[in-house]
Amino acid sequence: MSEEEKEPKLVIDSDWKEQVQKEKEQEASKSDEQQPATASDAPADASAGPAGGGPPEASFTVLVSMLFTQAMTLLGQMPGPDGKMETNKPLAKHTIDTLEMLQSKTEGNLEDDEKQVLSEALHALRMTFVGVKS
Repeated sequence: MSEEEKEPKLVIDSDWKEQVQKEKEQEASKSDEQQPATASDAPADASAGPAGGGPPEASFTVLVSMLFTQAMTLLGQMPGPDGKMETNKPLAKHTIDTLEMLQSKTEGNLEDDEKQVLSEALHALRMTFVGVKS
């Protein structure tokens, strides 16, 4: 066997990204249906909201996405803020452990889509973790 055949292949499921986008669209349509927008409802600074480039609305899914991105960066799958690809498995493990703790503490209190996003994120991180060499 050649060296390429011996090395495990990494497959990352990106369906969770599509699910997050669908949730955001559903949430936006729910809020539009509940309160019709008027000129007085618009924020004074349009850049303060998600559409204006500000931070996204706080949600469980956004929290999971942030921790997922952090762990993937620590596993060397994404460049860090400095643009470098670095691996820090102990800190990545801590982030994965944090998501596992979050899963156990929220058991029975999550909506189905939130539970699925968390489960898929943890699965992808675990598979990536075992595939990354120290």
